[in-house]
Amino acid sequence: MASQLDQQCIDTLRFLAVDMVQKADSGHPGLPLGAAPMAYVLWDRYLKHHPSNPHWADRDRFVLSAGHGSALLYALLFMTGYGLTLDDIRQFRQWGSKTPGHPERGHTPGVEVTTGPLGQGFANAVGMAIAEAQLAARYNREPYKIIDHYTYVLASDGDLMEGVASEAASLAGHLKLGKLICFYDDNNATLAGSTAVTFSEHRIERFQAYGWHTATVEDGNDLAAIDTALSQARLEVARPSLIRVRTHIGFGSPAQDSYKAHGSPLGEESVRKTKEKLGWPVEPAFLVPNDVLMHMRKATARGEDWETQWMQRLQDYQSHYPELFQELDTRLRGALPPGWDADVPVFEPDQKGLATRESSGKVMNALAPKLPALMGGSADLDPSTKTALSAFGDFRPPRTGETDAHDPAEEHGDYTGRNIHFGVREHAMGSIVNGLAAHGGFIPYGATFLVFSDYMRPPIRLAALMGLQVVHVFTHDSIALGEDGPTHQPVEHLASLRAIPNAIVIRPADANETAVAWKVAVETRDRPVLLALSRQKLPTLDRQRYASAEGLRQGAYVLADAPGGKPALILIASGSEVPLIVQAAERLREEGIAVRCVSMPSHELFEALPQSERDKVLPPSVGARLAVEMAATQGWERYVGAQGAMLGIDRFGASAPGETVVREYGFTVDRVCTAARALLGHRRETAQMR
Repeated sequence: MASQLDQQCIDTLRFLAVDMVQKADSGHPGLPLGAAPMAYVLWDRYLKHHPSNPHWADRDRFVLSAGHGSALLYALLFMTGYGLTLDDIRQFRQWGSKTPGHPERGHTPGVEVTTGPLGQGFANAVGMAIAEAQLAARYNREPYKIIDHYTYVLASDGDLMEGVASEAASLAGHLKLGKLICFYDDNNATLAGSTAVTFSEHRIERFQAYGWHTATVEDGNDLAAIDTALSQARLEVARPSLIRVRTHIGFGSPAQDSYKAHGSPLGEESVRKTKEKLGWPVEPAFLVPNDVLMHMRKATARGEDWETQWMQRLQDYQSHYPELFQELDTRLRGALPPGWDADVPVFEPDQKGLATRESSGKVMNALAPKLPALMGGSADLDPSTKTALSAFGDFRPPRTGETDAHDPAEEHGDYTGRNIHFGVREHAMGSIVNGLAAHGGFIPYGATFLVFSDYMRPPIRLAALMGLQVVHVFTHDSIALGEDGPTHQPVEHLASLRAIPNAIVIRPADANETAVAWKVAVETRDRPVLLALSRQKLPTLDRQRYASAEGLRQGAYVLADAPGGKPALILIASGSEVPLIVQAAERLREEGIAVRCVSMPSHELFEALPQSERDKVLPPSVGARLAVEMAATQGWERYVGAQGAMLGIDRFGASAPGETVVREYGFTVDRVCTAARALLGHRRETAQMR
């Protein structure tokens, strides 16, 4: 039985949310009305946080995966003292407000991750739980538990329907992430109808099969039952927990238990009836009783005490373990340790060269000893993506004692490991590395083939929206991968990824450009970096003859110039096609043509330059420009201009040895030279593969 004050707090949360949605004439009142009790129990009795310092490193993380219920989160943040005002609450979903339609990280204090696309927050939370487990295993020393917090999620039916949540839940159970607790708001409704229409599986049994501890609270208004289920979940050390709470969507409203309560304002008359039914004053709107506010604002004092105690432990820890403290402090501040790039290799000229996936692997393993924050893995593709950190072990749970029947020789797991085996779960991998980045203390990476970035577009987009430092290593970057054929040969993917705002795509031309690309990725703190790397070997250019690979930092640079820096023709390429234009340029120079070769590994880095600097690379006075890239031509028109042309691919690939596919698609010296001569002859030829 809830006390009178508890009930007042819950109803304040409910009706702040209802009034927000009604005033905005837009939003989702159903979830806040039903889920407010479980949120209140968590935030009032268990959540370790400090509203005056939302970035305190050892806070519990709360993720509203059901981001459409944002009004409930904003009410919680306002009531507990995160700096939101009642005016901010009144400006829900309005231009420039701190309370946008779905929670946005970095926009509203206390919002851990941007949610709304269902399932993403759930998978982000798995990443946060991995982060906590790895940091705790690496740095905690008895009696100092410096890293010791939980990750909580509030998820809806829709979250659990999304495939990304299933992928992430499967991995979380396998990894035995005991400090991950999910509240499942089971209200039998989605936006378009009852869950009976689409969702009849046994969810509890599914999560049990994943290896989760589960519990069910039959009445979402039963605070004691919620409290008991949560306290029991916190005692679980070897399993994540799913607490199913049966609630009524739109509780107390005329639309209770109907999908119609999900995503539309209740309407003035229904708001009045709901308040009357639940014993809440109809007027004024946005009512916050003083005793309720005083009670919930105690969270600030509790948080200050928690952080003060933690700071004292941290000081004691520093005196006993100064080196570990320094390493941890550097990671939590997001700083780079001195000399982090000192061992990055410089690759000698080599006509045979290396695949850029291989040189990337060498660079990663040179960085890893100096960058403890570097952690990640691949979607079951380490042998192909070359992304394993060879000296730093696998992130695995402790063994339970029984032998793995599939691998009797398997070693004991260790949460200190830095290689995450994501399995064939690209979508979850993208979302989990976002959670690692959002948690803090990591430079996370995920790896797969470029073509499978299609499975990962939602988390890549959200990483860009949140400004998270995530590195995506995409190998097998073109039709040159060969025999696997068009299902595995990316064509439109570079253009698609380049279209994402606030993301940086880099396609390096050789081993040394790859090394610089990794430096850029490590230094870039405010957005994701996507590396597109080759399967086939590429020549390592002689940098005594050609410009320094450091030119990659500006996105495009003059690799080799015409005499006197006065070209009649500019050849532009990225990645594996740079050696091709270099060869073509040599032939054209023999014909007396003044050619400039431009390596353009990153459109985004180039666009960040002032126009005057871009003009130095691509002078407006030179209209004869030919861009060469084994990918869709879309996006290159801005660089070749009206008088230029693009040699690209606007159809799917084919299955054959890589050299054959490349030749048959016309990526040859002869084809490049023919297209270049056509431009200089002012013939209107597009040089595009159609």
